[in-house]
Amino acid sequence: MLCSNALAPFVIVALVALGPLPAGAQNNAASPPPAISHKVKLCQVCHGANGLPTVKNTPIIAGQHESSLLIALQKYRNGERTDDLMGRIAKNLSDDDMKALAAYFSTLPWPAYREPADAASITRVQALDAGKKCTSCHREGFVGYANTPRVANQKLDYLIKTLSDFYDNKRPNMPRMTALVRNFSADDIAAMAHYLAGL
Repeated sequence: MLCSNALAPFVIVALVALGPLPAGAQNNAASPPPAISHKVKLCQVCHGANGLPTVKNTPIIAGQHESSLLIALQKYRNGERTDDLMGRIAKNLSDDDMKALAAYFSTLPWPAYREPADAASITRVQALDAGKKCTSCHREGFVGYANTPRVANQKLDYLIKTLSDFYDNKRPNMPRMTALVRNFSADDIAAMAHYLAGL
């Protein structure tokens, strides 16, 4: 749930200019509950009104698992995950806000995003033999479950950044991921990200 820190001063201003969402936004999904409608717009500044993020290194959250979204928000609020903008946003959300936002975004359809991986990336991922270790949490097809996020068809730039952050120990809140990715090279990370984005 990252949004470029360079956007931080402009996010609130952008909300004022957003006004109501256009008809058909978010694939005709149900409107958010009135109590969180303004907060949903805040999320959509970076994560996109149609489910596809509009800002680099920002993940798809439409259709993500509810528990996974809720945990991410909680970790941003308590500082276990760090990002200047997301940390500030999460600190202003109540427990009820977080639950409602996670529930709302989880009900939206996952957007039609796929960047097919090249054969070299697929071969490299197969050689890593990380499949069983990854799918033990992320499930077959990398679709995730409950507390574990879906990473299949996730945005390529976000996947590269996230895997790189685990490698560099910039996300120490997930030691199992850090330990796994620590054995990857930069080329391995790129191949895994391309593979996942293309599923």
